[in-house]
This record gives sequence, structure tokens and C-alpha cells, in this order.
Amino acid sequence: MQPVMNPKYPGLSVRVADEGFAPYIWGSDFSFEVAAYGAAVIGKPVEQWPVTPIVPYRKCYGIDPEEFSAFHNAPDSAIFMAYLDDEPVGHLVISTNWNGFAHIDELAVHAPARRHGVAKALLDVAQFWSRKKKLPGIMLETQNNNLGACRLYERCGYVIGGIDHLRYRGIDPHTAEVALFWYRLFDNPLEKPISSTTSPRLVP
Repeated sequence: MQPVMNPKYPGLSVRVADEGFAPYIWGSDFSFEVAAYGAAVIGKPVEQWPVTPIVPYRKCYGIDPEEFSAFHNAPDSAIFMAYLDDEPVGHLVISTNWNGFAHIDELAVHAPARRHGVAKALLDVAQFWSRKKKLPGIMLETQNNNLGACRLYERCGYVIGGIDHLRYRGIDPHTAEVALFWYRLFDNPLEKPISSTTSPRLVP
């Protein structure tokens, strides 16, 4: 696959992951601040969810590059890296799920590189990859304490298909974290087409 450029951010590109994937992972900060928990409601916009503010804390997912080693150069999975001015700043791990949807196993952006269209560019590549494989849509999971990610998915045409209040209780019986399952359905008749001015383009 050729690099994918985002015309809104000329210095931003997405490429198939190479041997620089592991060093990029170990050298990046994927943490984010949690300041509130949202009570997700299926069918309602994120801005209309009841929100419970909390004392802010920093959350960081432990990402192990070896976990997805089998995803490289595989027929039903792929790893992509995003670059800003040739510096790696984000990644996408995607595969074909058992239910026929594409599954975003991981999407993360280096903290200093956020708000530059990186996550949106990676989601565009996820859509390109999924459509090329003629899959009916994409699914992913995030949590109710990552409201920024929820807003992004909503803007990109994803809708909540399921809410799981018990998923993380085995880790912490008192957790307020709730799993939210988002879906991007390609055959949705209400879906607005992607504008040609914001969609990714392939370059040599």
C-alpha cells in the first residue's frame, strides 16, 4: 500500500509499519487525562450524555509492540504508522473479526502530536483497508472515561452498538469504567459521503 496523505495537514502521512514500529512504541507517550466519566446512551450524541466530573488523573495503556507481531504482512490484518514531517506519531492495528467486521485492535497517538488530524487519518486508512477487503464495516472499543475519543468516533460516523458495564470488573470490582463498542457501518443509508477535500489520497 502506498503512503496516504491528508491534504488538510500536508506533513501528515500514513504508511505500512516497518522495523521502526517497536522503537516508536517504546519512545512514545500514549497517556491521556481523565477528568470525567460519561454515561453513554445509545442513540444520543456524546454531548448529550450525562457526565460525572472527577478529580483528574492520567491514564496510560501499556502497549507492547510484540503483542501484534503476527499482524505484520498477514492476509487478514495490518499495522499502519502515522508520521508528522517524517516523525512517527501514531499507529493503527486492524484485523478481520470473527463476525465479518474489520476490528480496530489498537489506535493510539503520541501525546504531543494530538490535534493534528493523526487519529482521523488513521481512521480513514482503516476505512480504506476495510472497504478494499469488501467488509461491511468497522468495529472498535473504547471506554466511558475517554470522551475525546468518543467524540472523534462520532464525528467519523461511528455509532454505539453495545455498552458493557461488567467488562472491567474482573480487574477492579469497584471500577467506574464502562466498555463502549462503536461501529462504522458502510451500508448505512443515512451515512453522509466523505468529502473529497478531507478524505485521504494515495500518493506515489
